[in-house]
Amino acid sequence: MSIFIQILLNSLEIGGIYALASLGIILIFRTSITTNYAQGAISMFNAFVATYILLSTDIPVYVAALLGMLSAFIVGVIVDRVVISRTQNIDPVSKQIITLGLLMVFLGLAPMIFGTDPIQFPRFIYGSHIIFGATISYNAILNIGVVIGIMLFLFYMLQKSKWGLSIRATASNEIVARMMGIPTSFVTMTSWAIAAALGVLSALMLAPTTSVSITMMDGVQIVAFLSCVLGGFQTFYGPVIAAYIIGFASNFISYYISSIWSDPILYILILVVILFKPNGIFGKKVVKKV
Repeated sequence: MSIFIQILLNSLEIGGIYALASLGIILIFRTSITTNYAQGAISMFNAFVATYILLSTDIPVYVAALLGMLSAFIVGVIVDRVVISRTQNIDPVSKQIITLGLLMVFLGLAPMIFGTDPIQFPRFIYGSHIIFGATISYNAILNIGVVIGIMLFLFYMLQKSKWGLSIRATASNEIVARMMGIPTSFVTMTSWAIAAALGVLSALMLAPTTSVSITMMDGVQIVAFLSCVLGGFQTFYGPVIAAYIIGFASNFISYYISSIWSDPILYILILVVILFKPNGIFGKKVVKKV
């Protein structure tokens, strides 16, 4: 029983990291009508920024994380204003190619500025607690609580606030939203900025268990895209729920079936689900009337 609880708690933490990354991807997809392949690279770059700020000063870890999120927010704004806002009249595939270009830009800038050696980012808090025989660190509890709190806040804002209404209207039909007086360019800009901030937060939550390196977000980025496919690109909450499902499934398959074959088994299961639900578990079939 203790092992089951241990896997459950670990899955909640890693699922939350995947959920933050997938929510950033789906925010950009719904408002910019493009898949942002540079999400992981932007997160990695600003994780380096946060780590270097921490190592260069005596500020607390959480302050460095907030400054890293602020840096990512600014980077998101710059990327949208300088690049994405100029691509409104091109097709979605070309936009995706542009994000691949952004991916290469940040992958090139990071080693030029910060070097190629991995850097350690510490935990936010230390210590551990035993729950039903399973040991969980206070840092993991903090990560789980922060992710759930952010998700609840963002989904509440999406449903109840004027900003959320603007995002949903832009996601539904950007042209109509613009005709109704919604500042769709501002909505897109904030989506890129928030997505970048969520991405770097997921990177800093992951960093204490690995390190801040050029490749740190590669696995998270892949799972985040899989979460969007599995959950469906038509909703904001679908990819988030799918991210937790993948987090739970990966850990349980790894322990109870095979740690070596866990990823192939998981990908096959996702493929089977997509065969029966091509639009994702929570996706909806889009029907265009002529």
